[in-house]
Amino acid sequence: MKNLKKTLITAGIIVGGSAASIHIINKLISASSIIKNILNPEDHNYYKWRYGNVYYTRQGEGSPVLLIHDLQCSSCGYEWNLMVDELAKDHTVYVIDLLGCGRSDKPNITYTNYLFVQLITDFIKNIVKEPADIIATGLSASIAVTACTQDKDNKIIHKLMLINPEDLAVLNQMPGKRSKTAKAILELPLIGTLLYHMIYARSNVELLFTEKWLYNPFHSNKQDIDAYYEAAHRAKGSGRYLLSSIVGNYSYINIAHALKSIDNSIYIVGGEKESGIKETISMYTALNTSIESVTLPNVKHLPQLEAPTSLLDQIRIFL
Repeated sequence: MKNLKKTLITAGIIVGGSAASIHIINKLISASSIIKNILNPEDHNYYKWRYGNVYYTRQGEGSPVLLIHDLQCSSCGYEWNLMVDELAKDHTVYVIDLLGCGRSDKPNITYTNYLFVQLITDFIKNIVKEPADIIATGLSASIAVTACTQDKDNKIIHKLMLINPEDLAVLNQMPGKRSKTAKAILELPLIGTLLYHMIYARSNVELLFTEKWLYNPFHSNKQDIDAYYEAAHRAKGSGRYLLSSIVGNYSYINIAHALKSIDNSIYIVGGEKESGIKETISMYTALNTSIESVTLPNVKHLPQLEAPTSLLDQIRIFL
């Protein structure tokens, strides 16, 4: 019995020490990652939505355009920095940080596609206050498409531009036993936060730029990487709740029926070097033959950062 007690006491000290170390590491990462304050949220606006405060900017005058960044934990409205000034010459440009991203609140909730549909719908109704055109990147394209199904009379949304939208097969994934387990682990206070910080270490964010988001790795720059790194780590690791929902397959939805049923004007812009984009565009257009598309040469996932002038030309045609 004495040996058992000693073992338990020793184990308790080790676990307690490890927990304390993890807690300190998490705090240090959270503090150091935002020290440059590149995103500077103090100077702009917050939409007080029912699930949390949502950061946004408004610039220019004219017909409203809502820019929605890719639904990734390191993404935010910074994605559009090179586009806004030009677009604002002819339009009222709204740039939003989706809930769970960037400078917006990151509550401990499950982030479903429909949650973001509600957010976009409410934002246009309460902030924009007139029908808007939407330009959305990656996984967020599915949010815009689904939102159109809730807006049958086109009173909220006019046109859609989808930049490198997600593959329909990926969107068709459902939560399963393994994905639910992964979600639960990421939501653990200490271990989940540490895992999240490891996944979004600055070196990994830099790798995303050079391997996945940009075709030419020399187009990446230190400030962009720092901004995405900062966006991922604001709110002391609470971005893990969005990550857990994506990993858990809760943020996906089958949009095949929506693509067939909506009559909004849809324009897809693909990066020529984006993996599988030709097949993705073919699947979208097979479901809705009125969809128009174009591919930009020598561009991957983020043409708004890699080839902003070429993308602006397409946006002007679209609008």
